[in-house]
Formats: sequence, C-alpha cells, structure tokens
Amino acid sequence: MLTQSKLKYLLEYDQQTGDFTWLVNKGSVPAGRKAGYLNHGYHRIMIDKQFYEAHRLAWLYMTGEFPEDQIDHINHIRNDNRWSNLRSATSSINCKNRSRGCNNKSGITGIYWHKNNSTWRTRIMHKGKDIDLGCFKDKFEAICARKSAEFKYGFHMNHGINLPDPSYRD
Repeated sequence: MLTQSKLKYLLEYDQQTGDFTWLVNKGSVPAGRKAGYLNHGYHRIMIDKQFYEAHRLAWLYMTGEFPEDQIDHINHIRNDNRWSNLRSATSSINCKNRSRGCNNKSGITGIYWHKNNSTWRTRIMHKGKDIDLGCFKDKFEAICARKSAEFKYGFHMNHGINLPDPSYRD
C-alpha cells in the first residue's frame, strides 16, 4: 500500500499548479520530469505497477491518507489538481457540483420545455429522489424555483455551469 512518506520520496506535489514531478529516475523517465498522463481527462500516475489518479495522490500527499470516498474538482476541470480546487466528497455531494449536461437545451440544469402544456418543467434530484418543482409559463419563474431548490438542498454554486474550455489545463 502506498504511504505518504513513500509518495513524498518519489514525487513532489506543487499545490499551486497541481502538478507532480518525479524526484527519482523511473525507468526511462528522469527525475525532474512531470509525472503522469491524461486518461479521460484525469491525470494518472503509475507507482509500483499500479495506476493512481493524481487528485487522489494529492489528497494523500497533503493529508497523509487516501480519501475515504470521492474527490470533487470544484471547477469541474478533471485535470486541475491544485489543492484549492479539490475537496473530499461523498457521491451525493459530488453530484451537487456537476456540469450542465451536453444535451441540455434550456441552458439551465433541471429545466426543460414541456411540449404538451407549453410550460417550463422544473425538477431536481435530492437523496436519490426526483423532485418535481412544478411547471411554469415563464422561464424566469422556473429558473427561480430551480435555484431556490438548489440552495435549499445544498448544491454547490458551480452546479450546472458549462464545462470549461478543456485547453485551460494541459
């Protein structure tokens, strides 16, 4: 099992940039080179023939323990592993800070046009339950209902924002 002391022997973590750098030579990779590669948007690093996600290694590096559950990238950028962008989260909490879906047409998470009665239908998921917030003739009223529910149920203020430009981080 990887420990904080072994991790700190092998890698240096820059909490301002979120980057890991090798402190030792690893095969053909010399000390001083940035560690890891991108896989589905996440940085992954191989240590002792096992792959680790860099955000989980950052947590181990900074706290001395692997996270008990998930790590949430607050700004939704999967490879932005700056310490200020990471927080421990349960699955439920992590779901309250999701990007707006790519198939969203209304521009607001949880709001869609209901053709049958020509209204904006509003819903929200909380504790695994789909809660119907109502139908509204005015889109602004639907947005207000959704935002009020997000506040009531403790959603993160970044929930439902557009995915950031992936070129933000290399």
